[in-house]
Amino acid sequence: MKRPTADDRLNARLRPQGFPVMQQRWSGLLFLHWPVPADLIQATLPPGLHVDTFDGRAWIGVVPFFMDRIRPSLLPPVPWLSWFREMNVRTYVHDDRGVPGVWFHSLDCDQPLAVEIARRLFHLPYEHARMDIVGSGQRIDYRCQRRSREDEIRFIYETPRSTTEALEGTLEWFLVERYVLFSAKKDGTLCEGRVHHPPYRIAGVECRQWSAAPIAWDGLEMPSGPPVSILAADPVEVAVFPLRKL
Repeated sequence: MKRPTADDRLNARLRPQGFPVMQQRWSGLLFLHWPVPADLIQATLPPGLHVDTFDGRAWIGVVPFFMDRIRPSLLPPVPWLSWFREMNVRTYVHDDRGVPGVWFHSLDCDQPLAVEIARRLFHLPYEHARMDIVGSGQRIDYRCQRRSREDEIRFIYETPRSTTEALEGTLEWFLVERYVLFSAKKDGTLCEGRVHHPPYRIAGVECRQWSAAPIAWDGLEMPSGPPVSILAADPVEVAVFPLRKL
């Protein structure tokens, strides 16, 4: 098992070879993160994946955002299908080769067809949810209620006014510079998917209301305090490449 080097982390942002299967735009991105013991995260991972740490600690994030103009490559977006909302609970991992990436504990989404497609084609733990967003100027009021839950959660945050790319080697860089997702089929086969987009431009923002409840929804211990890291990012245009078996 090889741990990621600085070069491995930089190489992950290179555009993959081949043709992307999808194009999309991510906007309204809010990144909330808490440190957690590495062994707790490792216990949730399938064989072949290893917890990725920063200063010896694992990190878990809750990330609400908007999915815009989702479409197969070379096709136009469809009004009733290509715009929806998503919130994921994620942690950070690497494989035996030292490739760093993201492991999703859940992805809540308010587009039923997108949920079923992602479950079947990308083997990701998508959940049906009711979601609502109210925006006013720089302020976003984001609400989510998973279909299997009675409680509704809410995030009230500001979009960033002045942003920069994360500096290499910082905690912010570790958290947001991720271009590989890992998933597992029902038979345990590990898969890798890659995305390509410009490096996030981020800033710390005010988050007037937040929730760590989605972490508990996924059967994990919910952090007791506020997020240690609160970041927002400018929108990015994203190319999604085919999933492949490892």
